[in-house]
Order: sequence, then C-alpha cells, then structure tokens
Amino acid sequence: MASAASASSTRCLVRSRLPLGECQHHRNNGIALLPQLPKPLISLSSSSKAAAIAIAISTATASERKERSSFARTAAVRHLVGSVTTAHGLRFAVVVARFNEIVTKPLLEGALTTFNNYSVQEEDIDVVWVPGSFEIGVVAQRLGSSGRYHAVLCIGAVIRGDTTHYDAVANSAASGVLSAGLKSDVPCIFGVLTCDNMEQALNRAGGKSGNKGVETALTACYWCPRSVSISTHKKI
Repeated sequence: MASAASASSTRCLVRSRLPLGECQHHRNNGIALLPQLPKPLISLSSSSKAAAIAIAISTATASERKERSSFARTAAVRHLVGSVTTAHGLRFAVVVARFNEIVTKPLLEGALTTFNNYSVQEEDIDVVWVPGSFEIGVVAQRLGSSGRYHAVLCIGAVIRGDTTHYDAVANSAASGVLSAGLKSDVPCIFGVLTCDNMEQALNRAGGKSGNKGVETALTACYWCPRSVSISTHKKI
C-alpha cells in the first residue's frame, strides 16, 4: 500500500478541490491525476523558442503600425484659427458686482470699450448691477434664459481676507456662472477676479497685468459665430 501511495504521489500534477468520488481519472485520498498530454512532434531549443517569439512580436507590431498609418494619411494637419471681425447687431448683458467697485468698475469700462471697438451698439448692451459676486450666477441665468442676449458677461472681484469666506464666495461664483450657462444654453463668460490682495486685483483691472474685462468681452464675441472669421492654415 505504501508503494502504491508513493507511486500515486509522484504522478500527481494537481491536487483536486473536488470531494472524494468526483474525479474521473483517479481516486486516492482526494488526489486527482491529470491525463498525460501528448508530446510535441517537434522539440524546440530555448534559443529557437526565443527567436519564434521575437518574430511573432515584430509581426504584430508591424501590423499595428500599418493599421495606425491608415488613419493619418493626410499631407498636412489643418489648423482652424478664428478672429473677431465685427460684433455689430449682437446683444450682450453684463452682470457686475458692486462689492470691490474700485476693481469691478474698471473691468466694466474695459469690456464696454472692447464692445465699442467691435461695432456693438450701446443700445444692444444692458448692464445689471448686483450686490456681490455671490449673486452673479442667479442673475446671469435669468438674463440668459430671457432669450434677448447672445452672451452674458459676469464681472466681479473676490479678494482673500483673514477668514474662509473668500473660498466660499469664490467657489460659489465660479459654479454659479457655469450653472447659468448650462441651464440657459447661452454663453455666460466668467470674468470674476479671485486675488490674494488688492494689489493683484488692481493690476488685472487696467494695471500692469492688463484688463481682464477686455478679455471677457472678447471671449463673449468669440462665442458668437456671426462675429468670427475662420481661416484655415496647413502646417506640415
């Protein structure tokens, strides 16, 4: 019996998880024997196997490259570049926060000057003042949903203080403007400055860092297809 058990254990390849009596090949103390597999007709050395694997990999790589190249058979990549020509006949609304008016007023003036430079009529611009940047999103959504405007500018300034109030207002202003654009299906342009101090804000309201109100107005014009001229450039 001991010799039979020893012979069985030497021929065992896999220990079965099946209970006794369920293995079709062998039953001996819960051990199942796998059937012997036929030997390969051709025996390859380790170097031959490595060469065969390398050939298979290179063939697959070449096939993948050929497949990729079929998607990019163009002489050059096209670059579409837009530039604002005129915004005549377009209507815009501007929502401006009164809080930090020393900053928001120059931003508004920059936006209005830009509209004038691109032939927007004064009667086609409505300016709505709100208490602070927190209230901008609600009013912007109402204006966008009215169907009277091609885009709504949102101008404000939030300056960091000693408490976390800055974070609450800045985050609410950003999410409010985004939500207003999505719900009204009219572009609501985010022109709210979020700065660490008053110096940073003034620099971005006509100071050495430019005027973000100008950029906000230009962005609003870009959103209106009638005011943009598209040119195509091909670059190799």
